[in-house]
Amino acid sequence: MKIVASEGKLKEERYMGDFYAEKLVKKKKTAKDMIIRLLMVVLTVVAVLSIFIIPFGILLVLLMIGLDILIFRSLDVEYEYQYINGDLDIDKIMHKERRKNVFTANIKDMELLAPSGTPQLNNFGNASVYDYTSGLGNAPVYEMIIAENGITKRVLFEPDEKMVEGIWMQAPRKVIRR
Repeated sequence: MKIVASEGKLKEERYMGDFYAEKLVKKKKTAKDMIIRLLMVVLTVVAVLSIFIIPFGILLVLLMIGLDILIFRSLDVEYEYQYINGDLDIDKIMHKERRKNVFTANIKDMELLAPSGTPQLNNFGNASVYDYTSGLGNAPVYEMIIAENGITKRVLFEPDEKMVEGIWMQAPRKVIRR
């Protein structure tokens, strides 16, 4: 794929059927995340107060501050979806510093891609669910059913229309669009 300037606008050129789409989604902070943060702050305050009781309390305070930093960073999550020529990769980005690939699939292994709540998804109710969404109630969530090695997975994510269109071009009979 090549991007060229034409009349002051950028234009995509595709060679030999290349298709690329990506989207970044920030995960909403849940009540569970807020409780964990509050608990960590309370434990750190208790550790600070323990300096007066325990002779080596300063070590406990340093340990708690280190744990606070690690846990707070791990609760700041974004998901990046990349779709390139039939391959979908979902990466989990923690605190905009660490990246971990959490899901990879090829469209050949896909059984179905449909918006959440579509009746055709009822046939796959016993599949394991993997949620890579923002958690926002108004976001358009799609479910991808993948069968790998006899195991059925139900992957929830929030692709944009361009990504859904690209998947539809590869496998039109397996995609239900909004």
